[in-house]
Amino acid sequence: MTSEEIRLNVEKALDEIRPFLESDGGDISLISIEDDKLVRVQLQGACVGCSVNQMTLKSGVEMTIKKYVPQIEQVINVE
Repeated sequence: MTSEEIRLNVEKALDEIRPFLESDGGDISLISIEDDKLVRVQLQGACVGCSVNQMTLKSGVEMTIKKYVPQIEQVINVE
């Protein structure tokens, strides 16, 4: 998978998870993809101060991204 294909697939994954975040008043943006293995995202809106945002990041966002791009090793939120 090329870097461009990885980016497109990560965006597809975020588009899949975004409605769930928006229903709670939040959103997510792709910041960067490093070495085709590390994805940096930024949680926005209500997700920023939410007490379960790390669970959302790991159980929801990271799992969905890995479904589209299995080679991704980690997804982290940048403040």
